[in-house]
Amino acid sequence: MRKQRNRFDEDHEEHIDESWLIPYADILTLLLALFIVLFASSTVDKEKYQSIMESFKSELTGTKIESKESGLSVNPSNTKTDEQTGKVPPAKEAAPAPSKEEVELNNLKEKLENYVKNNGLNAVITLQDTKRGVEISLKDVILFDPGKAELKSSSFKTLNVLVGLAKTVDNPISIEGHTDNVPIKNASYASNWELSSARAVSVLHYFESKKLTKKRLQFVGYGEYKPIYPNDTNAHKQANRRVNIVILRKA
Repeated sequence: MRKQRNRFDEDHEEHIDESWLIPYADILTLLLALFIVLFASSTVDKEKYQSIMESFKSELTGTKIESKESGLSVNPSNTKTDEQTGKVPPAKEAAPAPSKEEVELNNLKEKLENYVKNNGLNAVITLQDTKRGVEISLKDVILFDPGKAELKSSSFKTLNVLVGLAKTVDNPISIEGHTDNVPIKNASYASNWELSSARAVSVLHYFESKKLTKKRLQFVGYGEYKPIYPNDTNAHKQANRRVNIVILRKA
């Protein structure tokens, strides 16, 4: 009888109370639900959400995740670069090619620059590429005697070069006379307007005599009213006395 009682006591001592597992499992479930809600409320993509859910499932159930890419780690984007795919990225849009007119005017200006440089004329001839066109500015001393509008014979060489280059294009040509603000003191011209106009006309007629198309030519006399410098020194006045030959752009 005593032996049977001892066996009962041993069985009773081996039994362990596992009732605490129920609230523990409830707590884990609540925590899992909380984390899922917090995660779902954040901005994530569908693939990352599925990956995390698979990780939870694996940890809680002990099942193996089949996909090697699943899990809590963040995987690189599936988007492949052009180098990986072998695709050639589209070329950037090239700047429009210069028009035929621009090419011709650029060549003309380059030849003019070489002529001026090679002949030491930088002090009396200046060049500009403007919105209007290629502007060739000649000081009056290279073309005329003071107060006169007849071309000096020494100017013919330079004018012949300009005519030859002007024939390489078909753009219109504007010939524009300018003076300083010193009033004219001879009977030939009533004002600087007349003097500047007469000088522009002299150049125009010379160009015409060298077979430049007449319809390409025009002239204007500005007198003293478009100076490039204030008429406050002799050097500035000399710079203002000029004839501009402008190879005009067509548009």
